[in-house]
Amino acid sequence: MAAGAAGAAAAAIAEATKASGVLVKLEPEEFAKLLTRVKDPLIVIAEGGFFGKNYQYLVSYKGLAFYTKSASPLALPPNAEVVSAGRIWIPG
Repeated sequence: MAAGAAGAAAAAIAEATKASGVLVKLEPEEFAKLLTRVKDPLIVIAEGGFFGKNYQYLVSYKGLAFYTKSASPLALPPNAEVVSAGRIWIPG
C-alpha cells in the first residue's frame, strides 16, 4: 500500500509540475531551510544513484515544486509526512 501511495504522490507532484512547468532545484542546505517554512510538509523521498548512492527529496510549497539531491540523508522536520517512492524522475 505504501508503494501505491508513494507512486500516487509522486505522480500528483509530477502532474502539477507539468501543468505549471515550474520545478525548482535547490542545494540540500537551501532545501532544508525551505522545509522549516512549510507547515506540515508532504515530502517524497527516494534513493538513487548509478555510480554512488544519493537521496532525492521533493516537496511542494506555495504552488511550486522544490527538489534536491544529497549524498547523505537530510534531517526532516518531525511534523513532515514522508512518502517513500521507488524513484523520482526530474526532467533534464
